[in-house]
Amino acid sequence: MQRRLVILTQGFARTLKAKTAVSLLRYRPQQVVAVLDADEAGQSAQVVFGVGGDIPVVGSLDQVKGADTLLIGIATAGGVLPEPLRASILDAINRGMNIESGLHAFLCDDPQIAHAACEAGITLNDVRKNDERDVAQRKDINDTCLRIQTVGNDCSVGKMVVAIELADALRKAGQDAAFVATGQTGIMIEGSGIPIDCVVADFINGACEKLVFQNQQHDIMVIEGQASLVQPRYSSVTLGLLHGCVPHGLVMCYEMGRENVYGMEHLPIPPMKDIINLYQQAADHLHPCKIIGVAMNTKNISDDAAVEDERQRLRDAFGLPVCDVIRHGPDELEKAALDLQKELRDDGVLK
Repeated sequence: MQRRLVILTQGFARTLKAKTAVSLLRYRPQQVVAVLDADEAGQSAQVVFGVGGDIPVVGSLDQVKGADTLLIGIATAGGVLPEPLRASILDAINRGMNIESGLHAFLCDDPQIAHAACEAGITLNDVRKNDERDVAQRKDINDTCLRIQTVGNDCSVGKMVVAIELADALRKAGQDAAFVATGQTGIMIEGSGIPIDCVVADFINGACEKLVFQNQQHDIMVIEGQASLVQPRYSSVTLGLLHGCVPHGLVMCYEMGRENVYGMEHLPIPPMKDIINLYQQAADHLHPCKIIGVAMNTKNISDDAAVEDERQRLRDAFGLPVCDVIRHGPDELEKAALDLQKELRDDGVLK
C-alpha cells in the first residue's frame, strides 16, 4: 500500500537542508499530500521548492486529510533533530501517523518520541538505522553487469539526482537498469538500499558489496555516490563506497559556482582536474575504471549563456560529455554509459 505523506520542513524549506523534501517532491509527488512548514503556509510546493506543482504547503496538520505518514524532509549537519520539529512530530504521533526519518539521531532512541509512539501504537521508521556487519570479500561479483557510480567534488551537488535520472533514461531506452540507493533520501524514494554513511567504518565496503550482490541481476546498475574524496568531513564514506562497489565507470558531479567546501566555507574546493585524477587513481587501484562524463548542477545559475560557456569549457578541458540532467536532460550520460558497456563487452570484460 502506497504511503500518503506529509513532508515536514518547518523553518528549513528554502535552505539546502531541505534536499530530502525536494527529492521526494520531484520523484514521488503522487505520494505527497502536503508539506508542513508554518513559515511558508498558503503557498504551493512549486513556489517554495521549485518542484511539486500544486501540492500545498500548510501550517498545521489540521489542514491535512488522508495522510498516514509524517516524513522528516530535511538533512541537517550531523543528522541532529532540530527542536522546532519536535512539536510537529509529537502532534503527528498523537493523530496516529507513522513517522519516517533519515536523520542520524534516531527517533526510536528519543525517550519522549519513542514513548509517545508506543502509546499511540504507530511506527517510527529510522531509515539510517542498520545492522550491517559484513566485510568485503571481492568474490562472486557478476561479470555481466555494468556498474556506474556518481561521484562529486563536494557534498550536496546532485549525485543522487544524477543517478536516478541516468537510471531512468537507460530504462526508457529499453535497458535493464537499476538505481541503487546509498543514502537516506534515495532509500525513501526507491524503497530499498543501505545508508552507507551510517554503517560502522569497518563494514562500509562490505555493505556496498552487498548492494552490488542485490542488484547485479540487472544489465546496468547506477549507484548513488556519497560526499567526496576531498570533503574533509566525509571522505571515508566516499572511499569505502568506491572500493566496495568496484564501478566500471564514474560520473563526476559538481555545482557550478560553488568554490568552497560545503559547511567549511573557509576551505576551497580543489581544481576539478586534480579531483578527477584522484578518483581515477582511487578506483583503478582495485578495478579498471574511468570517468565517463561530467554532470553539472546549475540550479542557482539563471544565465543560459554562462551555463553553455561553462559546459563547453569542461568539454574542451576533459574531452567528456557534459550536461545538467535537469536542465539539459541525461541523454549524453546515457550514451556514455552505453558506449562503455559496448567497449567492455568488446574487450571481454563484460560477458
